[in-house]
Amino acid sequence: MAGPRARGDRGQVALEFTGMVPLILLTLALLWQVVLVGYGYTLAANAADEAARACAVDGDGAAAGARHLGGAWQGSATCSGPAGGMVTAVATVQIPILFPGLGAFDGAEATAGAVYEGSVTTP
Repeated sequence: MAGPRARGDRGQVALEFTGMVPLILLTLALLWQVVLVGYGYTLAANAADEAARACAVDGDGAAAGARHLGGAWQGSATCSGPAGGMVTAVATVQIPILFPGLGAFDGAEATAGAVYEGSVTTP
């Protein structure tokens, strides 16, 4: 036989769970944002590597870097050099807020270099 005390706790678990749902959702959103930041830095590094490889053989580094970004990810790549037999590429990718296209933080920047293999002109 259930006493008056046992019946007074009915629904307590449901109430506590309802109170914890916003905290759980906030934690999941923060973890997702950390994943997006990490993926943004990975994309920036890959775009910089591809831009440096293209510039090393006198190709279009900016186009090569942009080609290796996803459709919803915005960014750019630039090349400099050759200086001292090396070309350097810098890629910048905008880090989205929760979802690509929703808004963006400043961005992730990556730098890559490659040995210049293009045609050398002598004066």
